[in-house]
Amino acid sequence: MEKQIIVVTGATGYVGARLVPRLALAGFRVRACGRSMAKLKSRPWANDADVELVKLDIFDAESTKAALQGAYAAYYFIHSMNPDNQDFAAADRTAAQNMVQAAEQSGLARLIYLGGLGEDSPDLSKHLKSRAEVAAILQAGATPVTVLRAGMILGSGSTSFEILRYLVERLPVMITPRWVNTPSQPISIGNVLHYLIECLRTPATTGRSFDIGGPEVLAYSDLMQTYAEEAGLSRRLIIPVPVFTPKISSYWIHFVTPVPSYIAMPLAEGLRNPVVCQENAIVELIPQELVDCRHAIRIALDRINKQVVESRWTDAGEIPPAEWANSGDPDWADGTHYEDNRQIKVTDTPAEVWSRLVRLGGKTGWYYGNWLWKIRGYIDRVFGGVGSMRGRRSDVELFVGDALDLWRVVDVDVEKSLLLIAEMKLPGKAMLQFKISNTGDGITILQQSARFVPHGLLGLLYWWAVSPFHEFIFNGMLRGIASASSLSVVEGPARIKGKA
Repeated sequence: MEKQIIVVTGATGYVGARLVPRLALAGFRVRACGRSMAKLKSRPWANDADVELVKLDIFDAESTKAALQGAYAAYYFIHSMNPDNQDFAAADRTAAQNMVQAAEQSGLARLIYLGGLGEDSPDLSKHLKSRAEVAAILQAGATPVTVLRAGMILGSGSTSFEILRYLVERLPVMITPRWVNTPSQPISIGNVLHYLIECLRTPATTGRSFDIGGPEVLAYSDLMQTYAEEAGLSRRLIIPVPVFTPKISSYWIHFVTPVPSYIAMPLAEGLRNPVVCQENAIVELIPQELVDCRHAIRIALDRINKQVVESRWTDAGEIPPAEWANSGDPDWADGTHYEDNRQIKVTDTPAEVWSRLVRLGGKTGWYYGNWLWKIRGYIDRVFGGVGSMRGRRSDVELFVGDALDLWRVVDVDVEKSLLLIAEMKLPGKAMLQFKISNTGDGITILQQSARFVPHGLLGLLYWWAVSPFHEFIFNGMLRGIASASSLSVVEGPARIKGKA
């Protein structure tokens, strides 16, 4: 019997990236869709015989229709909350309408949507209203829709878990908004994935909406104390006060956690709304052991400590094409650009050099001048940027699309090259590229290239201001990456002319 084709939109996002391999394991043919083929190809499941990779732009009607052609069902994991989108609700509205039209035209039998909990009320946050609106748009179409409404998802790398984690670990004493006492019903990512998969196998879920949550209803403050206990921390002193507005709360989250303000703002607004299941019909239709919050936190911490985080909130979003790095391309040819190219020659093998390069950033640091990188991260945070607190998904591997402190991984060629694009607030565009080559006589060359396209006079001033620091920061970084000891250095580091 031919396997049913199941489309997963947002396949490189937090939930989608975890659902794809589990669907394949469950016996389905999975069509993993995303805006970036490079990101899709970098995932561990990309070469699975039951996984097909398809580029999908939800805002392009033909692209969306083509992605759904011949499929039985599709999961809808599209969300437009990003720093370049001033009105995510309007974008999500358009995306949902496009999906409805494409689903009808392609003859899709089912749609499954993961939305958000929250009672209908005038006080509902913009984020939760948008999630509800998307559900309504999808349900208004001809294709039967199953809506799963979840509150906080607890799992390694989720936005909710990262906010909880950093608030508790960094603040033994917290002056908090009143929303810490708002009731919620968190659910573990494992339980969410089980519901999503079993919906396909349970015809009775077709065309219905279900609230999904864990076995406990508790306040955010209780969740904080539970996290502290599981992380081996002292009990936190939590003092709720009425003066914190959602905007102030979002800035507080922005500076204490890795979650930037453009995400923190809508989430902080939503924390004032109770997110508790109003019905439990799905518990009878799809029985499973629901994991309590303590156990979910324990699992998440264990996976973080063991470096087995499958996906992370930072995975979502577009990345610039790798071609942007080439100085001869139009993006670079339309005006002034600057380059700083250096290299070092060592007796370490390419594999040894790569093993250090692939650990760059995060807990390892930048091999030289880490305090300067931290200061740059703090400055970026002050100006509303991503900062460096978000670190990286894993300390031992990099995928295309991974966040790496202030940077985004755009291209990875194991033991050969690594390309990073700056996501910090800059008066221009910047990239950092590393290339590893072997001369054939036991010598390995590591080349480093920093390129910058300034935007206006401010961009020019910025480059002139930071250039003096490159001499010791970049040289120190090259030494740290290229050589296990100074004895292995044959030549350099030194500036080289032209493109590295």
